[in-house]
Amino acid sequence: MSVVVSDTSPLHYLILCGAESILPSLFRQVVIPPTVFRELQQPNTPPPVRQWAASLPTWVAVQTPKTVNLKLDVDAGELEAICLAQEIHADAVLMDDRAGRSAAIHCGLAVVGTIGLLEQAAARDSLNCRLRWPACARQTPASTRN
Repeated sequence: MSVVVSDTSPLHYLILCGAESILPSLFRQVVIPPTVFRELQQPNTPPPVRQWAASLPTWVAVQTPKTVNLKLDVDAGELEAICLAQEIHADAVLMDDRAGRSAAIHCGLAVVGTIGLLEQAAARDSLNCRLRWPACARQTPASTRN
């Protein structure tokens, strides 16, 4: 995959885990709609997330969807992300919310959640879970350890 559109939660949780650096190893560009950008900067958002949003990496672009499908029964961030992903023919939409994921799939989009991103990164050796989170080493079967 090369271009994806992200909703708020995958970015939020990857940043809090210190794992946002997996995104450019998986995708050429991550596009976020304005509502997601604003949600990342809300006063109640954790400081590391707000700081990241205040200085977006070069592989992140903010783009407004030209149209929105108000028939979709999802929150504003999910709505913009789904519509934008359709418009730009994104390879996938990054989303965790169950209703949002269901709507995106109904719209014919591929959906990847936070856990799926971590799994993809681990499979590509972009994320060394055993070093980042030692508890993972205890949970990994001996046959798969390096």
